[in-house]
Amino acid sequence: MFAALGRASFRFRWWFLAVTALLTIVSAVWGTGVFANLGGNGFDDRRSESHRAAVAAQSVLGRDPDVVLVVDHPRLTVADAEFQQAVTDVVDSLPKADVDTVATYWSTGSPTMVSRDRHTTYAAIRLAGSGGHAADVYERVADRIHAPAGFTVQRGGDVPLNHDLNAQVSKDIKRAELLSLPVVLALLVVVFGGLVAASLPLAVGGVAIVGAFSVLRVMTGFTDISVFAINIVTMLGLGLAIDYALFVVGRFREELRAGRDVERALVTTMSTAGRTIAVSAVTVAVSLSSLLLFPQGFFRSMALGGIAAVGVAVLAALTALPALLAVLGRRVDALRLPGPRPRAGAGEDRGFWFRVARSVMRRPLVYVAVIVPLLLLAGSPFLRVQFGGVDYRALPAGAESRQAAERILTDFPGSGDKIRVVVDGASPAGLDRYVGELGSLPNATGAAVTGAAGGRTVVDVAHDLDANSSAARNLVTEVRDTPAPPGARVEVGGTTASLMDLLHTLGAKLPWMGLWVFAASFVLLFLAFGSLLLPLKAIVMNLLSLTASFGALVWIFQDGHLSGLLGFTSTGTVEATQPILILAIAFGLSMDYEVFLLSRIREQWDATGDNTLAVATGLQRTGRIITSAAALLIVVIGAFATGGISIIKMVGVGMVAAIVIDATIVRALLVPATMRLMGRANWWLPGPLEAVWRRFGIREGEAGPQACVAGAGAEVGAVAAEVGVVAGDGAEVGAVAGAEAGVADAAVGSERALHS
Repeated sequence: MFAALGRASFRFRWWFLAVTALLTIVSAVWGTGVFANLGGNGFDDRRSESHRAAVAAQSVLGRDPDVVLVVDHPRLTVADAEFQQAVTDVVDSLPKADVDTVATYWSTGSPTMVSRDRHTTYAAIRLAGSGGHAADVYERVADRIHAPAGFTVQRGGDVPLNHDLNAQVSKDIKRAELLSLPVVLALLVVVFGGLVAASLPLAVGGVAIVGAFSVLRVMTGFTDISVFAINIVTMLGLGLAIDYALFVVGRFREELRAGRDVERALVTTMSTAGRTIAVSAVTVAVSLSSLLLFPQGFFRSMALGGIAAVGVAVLAALTALPALLAVLGRRVDALRLPGPRPRAGAGEDRGFWFRVARSVMRRPLVYVAVIVPLLLLAGSPFLRVQFGGVDYRALPAGAESRQAAERILTDFPGSGDKIRVVVDGASPAGLDRYVGELGSLPNATGAAVTGAAGGRTVVDVAHDLDANSSAARNLVTEVRDTPAPPGARVEVGGTTASLMDLLHTLGAKLPWMGLWVFAASFVLLFLAFGSLLLPLKAIVMNLLSLTASFGALVWIFQDGHLSGLLGFTSTGTVEATQPILILAIAFGLSMDYEVFLLSRIREQWDATGDNTLAVATGLQRTGRIITSAAALLIVVIGAFATGGISIIKMVGVGMVAAIVIDATIVRALLVPATMRLMGRANWWLPGPLEAVWRRFGIREGEAGPQACVAGAGAEVGAVAAEVGVVAGDGAEVGAVAGAEAGVADAAVGSERALHS
């Protein structure tokens, strides 16, 4: 299939490029409108008790205010007529058609709407026709909000918070692109040694980003998509497109230097690197699909957005990029930069990564005995993790909606978090007794009825606890354990109850997520590499990388280390959904590099039948390219980690830590050590499973050790070329000279493998 795709991309290259250009233009114009269609955070489980309680309470109290205007004066108090007139002027200036209801201190008489120093109050506004059109309505309302002379007005509430999140996401994407693209281009020039080759991964990355935006916009017509998904789409779309293009371009240049014409080089590239990135993309998509097992809209958004980004990235790398290479041909090496050329004729034993692998495999037990405990030690902080939720502190400290929320919570009495209890069908006497019992619970500061309608009563239980603390969770448990009034039904909600329900859902779904990811990854790697043990080893290696990165999350975000450098507010917790998200993304990316490495090791095993040589040669052929790909991905993801939204920053830092550990310690040291210890068992396959692999394996040819060993003479020079394949033409001399001795014998086996 991939060989046929290579031939098609050569013969119909101009059609491929024309279609790609047309779709890219449409996506750039239409797809970027996705920002206006993005929704809220989506962290609630609609089937949970806390969500049912919130819906039931809303039927009594009405929905929460969409906008809260915090009005302040340094001298006047709410007792002054000028203060009341100023608030009235602000409210009356709002377009009547866009405002449903307005509540102020003077219309309600509620003392909770006045600050302790009485210099500040707020107006609670419900927008007309909010919901899906809330953003458009708020834009019109916000334009009419002006502070009277001497007063300050801050806009807070759910809708302004979502508005600020959208604005921050757009700002972060622009910032990340401005930071990452010049660095990525510079690194690509260093890797490829020329401007033309270096520009190709960036071109594919641009196509992937705008294409993913279009796919995401289509999805918003069928389901709600969280605003946070756009960061993941951009991050993965750009990062993976560059990674995939790096491997394809690198292999194409290698084939040209081996003396093949452009069409044959392209066909071979697609049969090898093309197949590899396709398997890799499926592996990453499968890992992301595990998020669909969770009921939260946030996870669904991240899964759909991430899969869209991966799909568009690999599609561009398998269609548009080969067509570009077909047009460029040998001009892919044009505009080379001056610099040292690799020494011609260097043997494979002189390659840096070959020597690293040989060194590791001479003492494999030592490396395993040292590295594994160190990674487990790095992950040990996660044993004391404290999970929390997402609130206004996800925004930068300077965001207006965050400042308004902080002002209300700190300056207004009775504005702290409460446990909301909804009681259906209670008698007056039973309800009074029940409210008294709730108010007398340990750590509760009181309980009061806040609304009633049609046999349904809302009771708020007040407390002075941090909503994320274990003490607050214990109080919620005690409220839920308190017997309901006779004949009544009770549901408990609020911030702490929502967090508890979230943690319960995550704990219940996590084993199924693990089962799906591990089983699917095992099957894919088995089909790709024809081994029973290598998929198991790959899963264990990935988990070790993730363990260390999770430890870093706790040390940085929960403990607050580096908060000044990274620019975030530590809440003393790790947001509960982020380790799950990082697990899905980082596991897929780690498997991405495993596929790249094992593909070349399998190639060498088929050619030589020597496990030690196959591992060393495979690492030599992929070490530099994997390290380069990891460095580029780190730059892209790291740029997003500099943004202003703390949970995206958490994802970025966690993924950077996982990639650094995976691409260096795990791939370069731990993988060669474990494969040396397992020896030929790496490739052990029981007879029935071998028959399955022979029939259904994901490969282009049937070449095994018997078919390919005749061409092993070509390997000595080819490895020398690999050392410098991304740096200069000087490698061609060593490649061709070393290959000539075995080229005649290898030709038959190569052709059979290529076309079978």
